[in-house]
Amino acid sequence: MPAKLDSTDIKLKRAIAQRFKEIRESTGQTQQNFAHGSGRDKQSYNKNEKGKGATIYTINKFCIENEITLQDFFNSDIFLTSKLKKK
Repeated sequence: MPAKLDSTDIKLKRAIAQRFKEIRESTGQTQQNFAHGSGRDKQSYNKNEKGKGATIYTINKFCIENEITLQDFFNSDIFLTSKLKKK
């Protein structure tokens, strides 16, 4: 049984999903076209933008497919520590 996510984990999960979407939107592509360009189906990619199924491995694969580094992926105001802290 997976561990229950606390509020910080949930914020991080949402931030990762938002970052997937932010990067895709910066290309001007739809989910369909973006997913197809990387050899994935729309449903699979959509899960990432909804905050489901994103592991460090899927994030890394996404980065490789889009010719960015993991540092590029996480180098965003979305991930500022102050935004992810428990309240």
